[in-house]
Amino acid sequence: MLRRIPRPSPALVVALIALFVALSGTAVAAGVVAHARLADNAKRLVGKTPAQVAALAPAPSSLAGYITVKTAAWSLNTQTDGNFTASCDSGQKAIAGGYDGIALSVASAPASGGGGWTAHLLNVADSTASGTVYAVCMR
Repeated sequence: MLRRIPRPSPALVVALIALFVALSGTAVAAGVVAHARLADNAKRLVGKTPAQVAALAPAPSSLAGYITVKTAAWSLNTQTDGNFTASCDSGQKAIAGGYDGIALSVASAPASGGGGWTAHLLNVADSTASGTVYAVCMR
């Protein structure tokens, strides 16, 4: 026996219409504001040379003074494991890290105290494996 889906109440229909109008109104308003900004910016660029346009662009912010990448070499004999740490400079904390080379990572996390990045690696190959541990450090 088939069950019929009951008709929605008038209150539900009105509520759904109000919801769709409210949601589309926000999207339309955001699109109008974005279009107005784009048109305003385009007016400023009319007749400018590429060099003049480039001079109007905001200077990029540089994180070079705040972020450094530190490295440490690692090497494992066949069928061995070990911890390898890339240490940050004094006053810096590791915010990310990892390793390269052919080995399994058992763990990869900030070193104790956050002053570097430690990778616990396992060499399951029949030969010596080596690579680099990386720490992305921030002051």
